[in-house]
Amino acid sequence: MRSLGNQCRANQALYSVDPQLADHREHLDYRWNHYKWVKGNIEQAVGSLDDFAKGFESLGFVRKDGKTIYREWAPGAKAAALIGDFNNWECAWMQKDEWGVWSVELPDGPDGTPAIPYNTRVKISPDGSPAIPHNSRVKIRMQAHGDWWCDRVPAWIKYATVPEGEMGAKYNGVYWDPPRGEKHLWRNRRPKRPSSLKIYEAHVGMSGEDEAVSTYAQFRDEVLPRIKKQGYTAIQLMAIQEHAYYASFGYHVTNPFAISSRSGTPEDLKSLIDAAHGMGLVVLLDVVHSHISSNADDGLAGFDMGQGQEANYFRSGEAGYHKQWDSRILNYGHWEVQRYLLSNLRYWLDEFQFDGFRFGGVYSMMYHDHGIGIDPARAYQANNMFDGVTSMLYHHHGIDTAFSGHYHEYFGPQADVEACVYLMMANEVIHKLHPDAITIAEDVSGMPTLCRPVSEGGLGFDYRLNMAIPDTWIRLLKHVRDEDWEMMDLVNALCNRRYTEKTVAYAESHDQAMVGDKTIAMWLFDAEMYTNMSTLNESTPVTERGMALHKMIRMVTMALGGEAWLNFMGNEFGHPEWLDFPREGNEWSHKHCRRQWSLVDTDHMRYHQLNEWDRAMMELDEKTGFLSSSTQWVTAIDQERQVLVAERGPLVFVWNWHPSEDYEGLKVAAPEPGKYKVVMDSDAWHVGGQGRVHWDGEHFTQPAEDGKFNERDQYFQVFAPSRTVVAYMKETENMRQQQQQQQSQDNAAASSGGRFSAYIQSRTPAAPAEGPYRNGSGSGNGNGNGSSSEGGRFAAYYKSREGGNSSSSNGAADNGAGYSSSGGDGGRFADIIKQRYSKR
Repeated sequence: MRSLGNQCRANQALYSVDPQLADHREHLDYRWNHYKWVKGNIEQAVGSLDDFAKGFESLGFVRKDGKTIYREWAPGAKAAALIGDFNNWECAWMQKDEWGVWSVELPDGPDGTPAIPYNTRVKISPDGSPAIPHNSRVKIRMQAHGDWWCDRVPAWIKYATVPEGEMGAKYNGVYWDPPRGEKHLWRNRRPKRPSSLKIYEAHVGMSGEDEAVSTYAQFRDEVLPRIKKQGYTAIQLMAIQEHAYYASFGYHVTNPFAISSRSGTPEDLKSLIDAAHGMGLVVLLDVVHSHISSNADDGLAGFDMGQGQEANYFRSGEAGYHKQWDSRILNYGHWEVQRYLLSNLRYWLDEFQFDGFRFGGVYSMMYHDHGIGIDPARAYQANNMFDGVTSMLYHHHGIDTAFSGHYHEYFGPQADVEACVYLMMANEVIHKLHPDAITIAEDVSGMPTLCRPVSEGGLGFDYRLNMAIPDTWIRLLKHVRDEDWEMMDLVNALCNRRYTEKTVAYAESHDQAMVGDKTIAMWLFDAEMYTNMSTLNESTPVTERGMALHKMIRMVTMALGGEAWLNFMGNEFGHPEWLDFPREGNEWSHKHCRRQWSLVDTDHMRYHQLNEWDRAMMELDEKTGFLSSSTQWVTAIDQERQVLVAERGPLVFVWNWHPSEDYEGLKVAAPEPGKYKVVMDSDAWHVGGQGRVHWDGEHFTQPAEDGKFNERDQYFQVFAPSRTVVAYMKETENMRQQQQQQQSQDNAAASSGGRFSAYIQSRTPAAPAEGPYRNGSGSGNGNGNGSSSEGGRFAAYYKSREGGNSSSSNGAADNGAGYSSSGGDGGRFADIIKQRYSKR
């Protein structure tokens, strides 16, 4: 292990990136030193973290030297035996070693000598085949120190099933070792990490239109092509780890190494992932290591037989129980638990070829005190922050806990150092095994260092989910008229993220789609989702508003909310139903646990138009790379006009949120002189707009009259219709050539009677633009009037711009003030959240 001096030097990069961390150096150095100590002990005993993460090669069921060997860490057991179909559910007694590991060896053929007691009844295969046939049921029978007996599913089991048609039946472990002819043969290599991460969050079981649980094969054949066509670059698969309770959405995991048997076999899942790789899609697993289902009969919780945490997968007492999730908290500081969890990650990477993980529930891991007894005045904010990786980071698991952004909330006795050290080791193992692997943390607390490299003393994640954004949209749609939305608050919510730590932006996810909540589309369209979503019917004010805002909300979130994008299956086209898993309360119905793809496949439905807009967003990023660009600058925040103007990558976006006012000749700051053209607009006909934006318009820049316009040397003028977003891009020679080629193709299609491209359809049939659209003349200005009050709250926001002016109200750079309006630790995110942009 390194000396203390070397450890501190390794940590130094954290403090240079974020000087405010220096006030908490004692805690961060303690965390770093504890990580080095734990890792050093593992390396001294095993050789490396990589080897330590191969537990599945020695524990659980393994084949070696003509034997089937079963080993299980169960120090709480007084006696143990393997039972199953292979021995008519009679006991094959196991031996226990000094570390609490029970084992039994079963020879393949009749000439072998069983390494088990002589009186054990085990059927020896007469033909030399394995003693335990493939796909046969198995369990471990254990005697607790209180002399009571229980049958449990093996902890390292790779497959578990429940008898069909038996209400309330318990799961059985299944020995999965298919013969060579039945094993999946991989055909495609892993794709490289995409330059732009656009994630399609999906649940296989509810991915079909039929009122039934969909299979991995159905998802592979029917849904994967949709995702590819839509333009996404990654799939995040939910509810893959086995979970006995279907309605838990996969978050009450019972068997971490087993795939969900409802949708098929392990070979079926491999086939799905292989097909995705063949399409160039990376596949992420929604992994749950923050807690385990308390269901002892079917899962890992059954190995807690009352023993202390020194011999347990779980912590003792209240520290081992998550009261809001009714689940068990893992004992992250224990050697065998670390081996189990790290091996679990490697197993999914190696055996199933997953390309990375979204870590759910990390919030609950990171803090100790459960947040009990918090001031009720903060309960609303607290309840909305309870979720994600954050559950791992703190001893309070985020329960009833709100974060204002003060650094003392992140570091101190409430932080769960053991869980943080596990996450550091997890990220190190993942990225060493597969350098292109992607890890995402579900954390709402905003813990600093979460997405800094482990080598610096950070936790090592590549991205964090920006969970505050969907909460912001639901709050606005539920409580505030859109004509009263505060532009500055909107920008603050979207841009509030930490400097150098990448964020996944999303307007909504599966959380908002669940029964009891509403998606953005449901808030916007309400009952008209079921009565007026056909374009054969005349649009109403409700549908016009809904179509416009649905598109604008998604575009502004993608453009300003982060460096990656996430969408939950169906939300891209405004799926009209909530999610309600089959349960006793709905008479076990699957009616609301499916996706109605026929709606989006019907050309005259407005759902189809929303889907086309989503595809256009993905295509725009594919062509311009704006999503992953570090260039982000909000140049105008005009509350009176309800206008936002922002630069992202090579694009200039103009949002007019006003419900009725169009702005002609609106001045838009330009990053460079030249001619700008429309490359995307939400008012195009084919995406459900009114065709008011002229794609033929040429917007030439003019020098700013007073030297600067919104801190740019030049501007151009545009027509900004109400409730629209339009993206502009400086014309380049390559663009001109592409447009000429497209025009030739369109002319050829028109002359042969074919359909015009979506590009041509999107343009209005009006005459080519003149006046202000072509020569840049005309009235209007794009000046913002956002407030810079509330103490120093927004001062750092403006200072974060390259060469910015803290007193200006004409714009704001990336990354707003904080997680609340509190003044906090001075300008607490001044240097952390800011993005530095390329000097022009």
